[in-house]
Amino acid sequence: MIRNLTKQAKGNLVPTFLTILFVILEVVMDVTIPFLMAFLLDRGVDAGNLNEIFKWGALLLFCALIALLFGVLSGHFAAKASTGFARNVRKSLFYRVQDFSFSNIDKFSTASLVTRMTSDVTNIQQAYQMLTRIAVRSPVMLLFSFVMAYNINARLSMVYLVAIPVLGIGLFFLIRAAYPIFTRVFKIYDRLNMVVQEN
Repeated sequence: MIRNLTKQAKGNLVPTFLTILFVILEVVMDVTIPFLMAFLLDRGVDAGNLNEIFKWGALLLFCALIALLFGVLSGHFAAKASTGFARNVRKSLFYRVQDFSFSNIDKFSTASLVTRMTSDVTNIQQAYQMLTRIAVRSPVMLLFSFVMAYNINARLSMVYLVAIPVLGIGLFFLIRAAYPIFTRVFKIYDRLNMVVQEN
């Protein structure tokens, strides 16, 4: 299944790559901003040096605007890549349904096929978009944050090593609890489409 979905990404590799690139650059800016804030407070506010406040303040504002630009660009390319991916999936599904035998058509109701062509493809599209943004952003943010924290205080950065397993276990139980709900939701989608079709 993963191999089949990977084939649908063809033609969208450039926007996917650009999404990942801009997400990483956005994370770099996001991690740099607190570092610059420390310089602003230590060398400008605490020292009472107005020139340092303006210098670090301007640099902080510049980094924030660059981070915003990278965020907008990553969102733009993620949307472009995911819609192209969904288009390919929907097209493949359509041609696949055309080759169905009568027994297959009897097995899958019209409502079920409509659900697969609409709601299921939309869910896959959103998952692809999240994968190229959130699934990349979170590990990169964790890595860069750990490096920055280690540079500031090596002993304090060890908190990350305790937090990661706790977050991982929590995520595992969350996915385990959510999966049956998703299964029920898809069945409700099928019934909904069947009622709409009959009406």
